[in-house]
Amino acid sequence: QLQACGGGWVQAGGSLRLSCAASGRTLYNYHMGWFRQAPGKEREFVSGIRRSAGTTYYADTVKGRFTISRDYAENTVYLETNSLKPEDTAVYYCAATQVASYSGYYYSPDLYRYWGQGTEVTVSS
Repeated sequence: QLQACGGGWVQAGGSLRLSCAASGRTLYNYHMGWFRQAPGKEREFVSGIRRSAGTTYYADTVKGRFTISRDYAENTVYLETNSLKPEDTAVYYCAATQVASYSGYYYSPDLYRYWGQGTEVTVSS
């Protein structure tokens, strides 16, 4: 089970740290991703981190502003969001997968088997 938290309301330019804690699973064995879905829009890829090697991936829209990381001791994945913009407003979801083809398809929601419940981020202008 994945539990996402850390969302909230923030003014443009602000920061939030999102967390995704896993229970019943060891994150070391999983590739992890963050996605977001704004009202009326499709779910989109935000960031991902590959198991073992820790290679990170970012959507162009968040590159340079967001940072994904993981803490194996805490069995938690984080998404540090900085310089937030109103267009970052969405429900953010964490997800996990073990597929071998991660590096080629990390951006696809269909690749992920396990999903958290989402945490809402609202950025005001």
